[in-house]
Amino acid sequence: MVALSPPVSSVKFTYEDFLLFPDDGKRHELLDGDHLMSPAPRTKHQSISHHLSRLIGNFLEQAGRGSIFSAPTDVVLSDFDVVEPDLVYVSGARDAIITEKNIQGVPDLVVEILSESSRKTDEIIKRDIYERCGVSEYWIVDPELETVKVYRLVEGRYVRVSEFSREADPVLTSPQFPGLSIPLNKVFRQSFR
Repeated sequence: MVALSPPVSSVKFTYEDFLLFPDDGKRHELLDGDHLMSPAPRTKHQSISHHLSRLIGNFLEQAGRGSIFSAPTDVVLSDFDVVEPDLVYVSGARDAIITEKNIQGVPDLVVEILSESSRKTDEIIKRDIYERCGVSEYWIVDPELETVKVYRLVEGRYVRVSEFSREADPVLTSPQFPGLSIPLNKVFRQSFR
């Protein structure tokens, strides 16, 4: 006689469930219907996010196109995928996906800044979700190595087109922002002691 295992729950959360999660200062996300909760990021992480947001935001303001959003901003990619990337860029051509509550659709660029607890999620799970949903460019920023990996969607698949390093390639560029050069020494500079 073979012993049967108890059934495994295959409950997937939806956006409707997501709206009921508590506003407790933690980052709540849905990744393929699974609820992920993480604590607030560390100060180094937030410093990098602030510098990137400011540099890109100043460029966009002068160019008069597109919008950059910092976390916490909900991005509803599907009924089962609601993410809170560290930075989200939506071009002027796609600004109809920006609502008063959140971003409803696929942005042009998503930036995730790694932390100890998010490395696997950001580099594997979220990268797969962003690829599947059609985010055209994805940056993974590593505060410890002071690098930025740039993935671009090519024929429906992500290809790592470059990896910028504070030491080797001190300036980050992207076709998302023609004419913008982002000095990595400004991105990774620490504003704390």
